[in-house]
Amino acid sequence: MTDFLQLLVSGMATGAIYGLAALGFTLLWQASGTINFAQGEFVMLPAFVMLAFASFGAPLLLSFLLTCIVAVVVLGWAFKRAIADPLLKFGLMPIVVATIGLAIAMRNGVRAGYSAEAHPFPSLFADKLFQVAGVTVTLADVGTLALALILVFATQSFLQKTVTGRAMQAVAQNTDSATVLGINVPRMVFYTFAINAVLACAAALLVTPTYLAKFDIGEPLGTKAFFAAIIGGFNNSRGALLGGLIVGVSENLAAAYVSPLYKDAVALLVFMLVILFKPQGLLGRKVERKV
Repeated sequence: MTDFLQLLVSGMATGAIYGLAALGFTLLWQASGTINFAQGEFVMLPAFVMLAFASFGAPLLLSFLLTCIVAVVVLGWAFKRAIADPLLKFGLMPIVVATIGLAIAMRNGVRAGYSAEAHPFPSLFADKLFQVAGVTVTLADVGTLALALILVFATQSFLQKTVTGRAMQAVAQNTDSATVLGINVPRMVFYTFAINAVLACAAALLVTPTYLAKFDIGEPLGTKAFFAAIIGGFNNSRGALLGGLIVGVSENLAAAYVSPLYKDAVALLVFMLVILFKPQGLLGRKVERKV
């Protein structure tokens, strides 16, 4: 039982990171109908940017803040203006193809321009162990889970309880009606892309100390985040967190009780089961979108 609880806690910590990345999928889909298959690389790139700032002597938190600024400009504004805006008018498939190509370009660009080696990344949390009811947990697992939960629920509260957040939701539901109401639709869509960029930086800060800064870390992360978004409900931000937790815990339990070889396959299995029996996701709802 003790081993099970330890696996559960560490799986929830990993799953919360998947949930952060999955939240980016749901936000972009709700606000602009964009599916960003470079989402994993949007987490990978900030990790290397933080390492670059750290190499100049910047502390970790300062590196993170500077990286957030860079990410909002590059992964938010530039991505929206250069890829999303020109292609979305042609439908969903061009943006899907473009973001897959962008993911490949980002991976190879980092490998060629920075390094193909895995680089250690400083942790936000001290290397400490705690005994809770006989269960050994690390400060990193508890801190990662807590910080990820705070970020997800803070984003949810922002969307529901602020004027800007409600305006963003209005744009997601019906852009024509939002325009009639005087909402600046392009600005609200940009805010969504900017929030996604900041969440990607936060995910990089949490996941990279464990998995190291590697040019290909974004590919499995992006895939599992996409599965998590579908499992939880692609049109529900809380569903992204639920899906991430399910994927993270399932991976840990499968690796421990079945075989480590099946760790990466369990997310696909859960994804397929949810698609078969509840296509809209566990917390998702059926919606009609104008295409």
